[in-house]
Amino acid sequence: MASRRREFAALLGEFRRTPVLVPLGDGPGPVEERGLLTADWNGVRFILAFSDEQALARYARERGGFAREWTYQTVLGARLLDVAVPAAGVPCGVALDCADGPDGMVFPPVRGIVPDEAALDFEAGDEA
Repeated sequence: MASRRREFAALLGEFRRTPVLVPLGDGPGPVEERGLLTADWNGVRFILAFSDEQALARYARERGGFAREWTYQTVLGARLLDVAVPAAGVPCGVALDCADGPDGMVFPPVRGIVPDEAALDFEAGDEA
């Protein structure tokens, strides 16, 4: 168990230091007014992020959207977890390379991954 925790901590640290691609939603309006692409699963919203353009292309192909243009922003992983997740206003995490099956990674909204105020497992008054 301790080995798995260390391995996850290393992956989390790497994600936090790495710029990732975050597609914008395909809603109406100008690009600068569209939000980040998200997906909801079991009452939790996940911001979809991709390690590179090939990972985004695999996602687009799986979603049947390979022919459309995918506008994205490059965002540091730490900024997604520390700023975008709390700003969502609902339980929110980050899904990295979600079309890659077991090679993808999920960063759920729990303590140690997102700020305490955005964590599902944190109550005001809890000790760290």
